[in-house]
Amino acid sequence: MATCPECDIEIEIDDDDLEEMELGDPWVCDGCASNLRIASLDPLEFEVDDEDEDEDEDGADDVGDDSGDDLDDDIEDDGDGDDDWDE
Repeated sequence: MATCPECDIEIEIDDDDLEEMELGDPWVCDGCASNLRIASLDPLEFEVDDEDEDEDEDGADDVGDDSGDDLDDDIEDDGDGDDDWDE
């Protein structure tokens, strides 16, 4: 039995699944949904999948922040004090 390095929950694995596991195989923690990798088979240990953390830190999965700059381009001012949207 192994524990999640993020939430310390015990990770239960069927014997059949354990026989097919290899170092580096991915695993998702049932407790906290962290992406893990197998670090050791005997004893069974997991580590946090660093590739997913690197993507989050680099912003690869983040949507760019336009700060609403494009919204002004879509609004026409016809001089009546009301902003009219382009359609």
